[in-house]
Amino acid sequence: MTRPLPKPLPRAVHPGAWWLWALGMAVAAGRTANPVLLVLILAVAGYVVAQRRGDAPWALAFRMYLMLGGFIVVMRIVFRIVFGGGQGDTVLFTLPEIPLPAWAAGIRLFGPVAAEQVLGGLYDGLRLATMVVCVGAANALANPKRMLKALPGALYEIGTSVVVTLTVAPQLVESVQRVRRARLLRGGAGRRGRGALRGVVVPVLEDAMNRSLALAAAMAAHGYGRTGRTAPRTRLLTGTLVIVGLLGVCGGLYGAMGADTPPYLGTPLLVAGLAVAACGFVLGGRRVRRSTYRPDRWRGAEWLVAASGAGAAALMYAVSRTDAASLYPSLSPLTWPRPALPAVLAALLGVLPAWLAPAPPRTVPQEAAA
Repeated sequence: MTRPLPKPLPRAVHPGAWWLWALGMAVAAGRTANPVLLVLILAVAGYVVAQRRGDAPWALAFRMYLMLGGFIVVMRIVFRIVFGGGQGDTVLFTLPEIPLPAWAAGIRLFGPVAAEQVLGGLYDGLRLATMVVCVGAANALANPKRMLKALPGALYEIGTSVVVTLTVAPQLVESVQRVRRARLLRGGAGRRGRGALRGVVVPVLEDAMNRSLALAAAMAAHGYGRTGRTAPRTRLLTGTLVIVGLLGVCGGLYGAMGADTPPYLGTPLLVAGLAVAACGFVLGGRRVRRSTYRPDRWRGAEWLVAASGAGAAALMYAVSRTDAASLYPSLSPLTWPRPALPAVLAALLGVLPAWLAPAPPRTVPQEAAA
């Protein structure tokens, strides 16, 4: 009689793997305007977050990103309606048009609203919202403090700013929940209007300020960002190499994604930019000496998580080269969006971390929390 294989112990996946997975899903969402595929990517991101997020403060921010995505969709539709949504054959309704002066020719406020323009705003807003939600999924799954520890020494200034920025939203969500629980215990939940707003906003901002000061003091106490003695020429050379390399990477990505750009602005510029930036990182890392306590290991689960996001982006890119019509539904004439099977498989490929990644450790056992 064979014994069942033991389940892997809960552990935190490397934050870089989650960010690679999320960026791959965001790239896949950016390659299509098909609402069926975008909703599928949203469902995949939400399911992975529900299965593999922990109970840390940053894991509570995913709902806020969903709300932000919904706001983006609504605003894109509203903009199409307000600033002339009548380009189309299927007019849904007509609003009173506001006359504008002659110098504002080409701009129209309200008037007839066509279904083609409304759907175009819906598709564009849904695509942008899906990319935002994918970034929110990375925020909910990846530990920002461990991500800061994993960054190379040459990027400690940029890494500090990025990590502090990414932790603002999760910390605000946690502060709002704490303030709300305190108001319930004090019997202040029945207050409405300006008084209730003042009782929530002021404590939340004060708590966020105190957390920022505590983080800055802790980083200064641990000597983070100490550069030691470095010649000014070395710092100038390092900064120049990093900035020029990153600009080359941006230009190479633009050239690779654009169809009308010259060939030398594509892959050659991208490779050259990566090489120059790598030289700057290596040179800058030599002047930053730091020790790492229990460094994060890149194991098999991390490779699988990163590969699922990269595979989704690569497969969606291949579909855009072979069957682009299925990724961009026609608006004139109106047609029902029908995604191709490879595109559906590309979106579903991102759900694999829900089972391949180990469960995250929890600070409070589920039995005690229940």
